[in-house]
Amino acid sequence: MSQHVGELPEDREGPAASAQATRPKPAESVFSGPYRALSLGVILSVSMVAFESLGVATVLPDIARSLDGLGAYGWGLSALMLANIIGTVLAGRAADRRGPWGPVAAGTAVFAVGCAVAGASGSWRLFLVGRFLQGLGVGAVMAMAYTVIGLAYPEHLRARMFALLSSAWTIPSLIGPVVAGTLADSVSWRAVFLLMLPIVAAAALLTLPGLHRLERPRDQGPAGPATPWWKGPLASAVLLTLGTGVMLQALLLKNVGLLVALAVVGIAVALPALRRVTPEGTLTARAGLGAGVVIRGLLCGAYFGSEAYLPLGLQELRGQSAWAAGLGLSAGAITWVLGSAWQAKRDAEAGGRTASVALGFVVLLLGVAVIALAILSDTVPAWIAVAGWAVGGIGMGVAFNAATTDTLEQAPAERQGEMSGALQLAQTLATGVVAGLGGAALAVARHYDSSARTALAGLFAFTALLALVGVLLSRRLRPTAASG
Repeated sequence: MSQHVGELPEDREGPAASAQATRPKPAESVFSGPYRALSLGVILSVSMVAFESLGVATVLPDIARSLDGLGAYGWGLSALMLANIIGTVLAGRAADRRGPWGPVAAGTAVFAVGCAVAGASGSWRLFLVGRFLQGLGVGAVMAMAYTVIGLAYPEHLRARMFALLSSAWTIPSLIGPVVAGTLADSVSWRAVFLLMLPIVAAAALLTLPGLHRLERPRDQGPAGPATPWWKGPLASAVLLTLGTGVMLQALLLKNVGLLVALAVVGIAVALPALRRVTPEGTLTARAGLGAGVVIRGLLCGAYFGSEAYLPLGLQELRGQSAWAAGLGLSAGAITWVLGSAWQAKRDAEAGGRTASVALGFVVLLLGVAVIALAILSDTVPAWIAVAGWAVGGIGMGVAFNAATTDTLEQAPAERQGEMSGALQLAQTLATGVVAGLGGAALAVARHYDSSARTALAGLFAFTALLALVGVLLSRRLRPTAASG
């Protein structure tokens, strides 16, 4: 049941009044009176997350150099992504019990504290604490954005709000890297985090008053857990995050024996938890839903894993400024939208999503190859990396749109929420893991007096391999008669 912003429940009598209350009004929109502030607040909240995501990725090389964190560079990205998992689960459970106001308020506050800690940090470890807090807040804010739309808006306005949420990523994706790079070059990387604080405050002031009017759903009383608490969603999310973190930290160690031991422990903790929070058949990429989740992970591992090290490669190996490196991220964001639009048109006309996913992976593989060549070879102009990532963005847009649409289409109505959560988990986890593996490659290069060039070559080879595996797995997106 959705309760409209600015209305009280059960304040009308009789079926005629109820029908009148729910009938769409010609002039009603998501920016009309009772919805205006909440709509602006939700859109600003998502835009804030988008700006932070791409902005920090652009200036992270500057931060790592300033705080002596290049040896654990991957944690600058992995800390946020892994905390995101816990924040998402915590916010969802809290909203089910008490409504969305508390999770949004807490998530926004934690995100703001994380920005302040990261921006004021004098050491890489303290910076990672700030990133972890940001990740908790991002998980809560993004989870609640979709929940709020379902609770606060009538059905005829929800599609418009979902479309606006997607658009809320576009402008920050275009200007975020350039603005962040310019601030880092002309002022300080700390200014990027300080800039977030007034944006966070504005988002909270617009959003929270409207959420205060939303009630906790009264038709969902607390039910006894179907499984022991240690196998529940929250415990599984914590164990998955903890195990993955231990594994990634182990890879930074120089002592091989300790590295192997801790990595095995981390994997042993993470894998059972991952099995519990993903649909059956995910770990074996079973044709259908399981393969759809794996394909999302491969796509995001290949795309975001490569993108995470694009600014570092351009700045460290090719001597480019943060502003110039940020152009590559903006180029990928622009062409992602174009690729997604092309796929949507093709999907409506002729279908063929499996072929589109395979095509998208191939184009993404080409983009990874181009940026690797431009970053690793001094004979290739550095600007080719920007063009290369524009190619990668096209492939990502095509494959991401087709794979997501097809996977959710296969899920029955009662499992839509579960599958959406599983796809988001695959995206977050894959991004965090590949970013951590890249950081481990840099650490190994330092341990054995090798170069960052060698480490990045290994990383791009790995993300290219993920894209190649995605090409091969794309045929499993739909179960066949033999596999079903």
